[in-house]
Amino acid sequence: MSALIESKALTKHFKIGRNQIVHAVDDVSLAIEDKEIVGLVGESGSGKSTFGKTLLGLHRKTAGEVYFEGEQLPDIYKPADFQRYAQRIQMIFQDPYSSLNPRMTVGEIIGEGLRLRGDSEGAAIREAVAVWLERVGLERGHMSRYPHEFSGGQRQRVGVARALIMQPKFVVCDEPISALDVSVQAQIVRLLGELKDSLGLTMLFIAHDLSMVRYVSDRIAVMYMGAVVELGPADDVYFEPKHPYTQILIASNPRPDPRSERNRKSVAITGEISSPLNIGSGCRFANRCPHVMEVCRADTPGLILRDCGGSPREVACHLYEPIAGPN
Repeated sequence: MSALIESKALTKHFKIGRNQIVHAVDDVSLAIEDKEIVGLVGESGSGKSTFGKTLLGLHRKTAGEVYFEGEQLPDIYKPADFQRYAQRIQMIFQDPYSSLNPRMTVGEIIGEGLRLRGDSEGAAIREAVAVWLERVGLERGHMSRYPHEFSGGQRQRVGVARALIMQPKFVVCDEPISALDVSVQAQIVRLLGELKDSLGLTMLFIAHDLSMVRYVSDRIAVMYMGAVVELGPADDVYFEPKHPYTQILIASNPRPDPRSERNRKSVAITGEISSPLNIGSGCRFANRCPHVMEVCRADTPGLILRDCGGSPREVACHLYEPIAGPN
């Protein structure tokens, strides 16, 4: 099966001063199949949101290539490119308030994409907006209201409707639940799951909550300081993590049972965090890894299929031997 969207060595660096470069995303290759959900997890500042925005052209990439349905996307997006690809690619932003124009009504916000596309009349757009308001659990009468009149969960539903009314094939969900209460988080995730099944969506789901990502995703990619360090089926990564960083990340996830959580031994990450400026050779997690070896500081491990004790996994770690491919 060919990938719906694929990044090849995608890189995004930010220059912040003379000879100072932040390696936000470094050499990330990720293929997402049609109707697949890939979860992207990692600490704050690991580059998850930057990767999602660079993938869609909202950040100009430093290097690498992105392919959508086999077609290479442009290096620099022009307004016509955004208008063309917006019909197939959309994004649900992290902050449900700042991503909505406070001067526009909900009806104008959700229907803006259809108006810019220019293939629908005013009455047809209003009806489409009304239908999508109901699909995301709101009411038709909400069209005339403004974003500040809604709760955080309702605003996020507006963001979902704005993205999906275009009927895209691929959606980047950039931490769509991080600013919401736990009960509202469950509602939004359940809504996305229902719409994914009914519309056949493909998603990149970016989030901090590992248990939630495992629930919604087919595969999980773990990111650390701009690089993917582990990639595999969601249950395998969650229950049998291989990279030391993934193991510590999973161990830090709270357990639902209060008694078990109280008795659990905490796992702390020691050592200094490497600087994202002018990163050199070696594993980025070496300064904090409990299993660090000399080779870890000298040689950067690639994200390749490795022998993880009978469970092959794509992991960037020298603890495991690479599995040789066919000749």
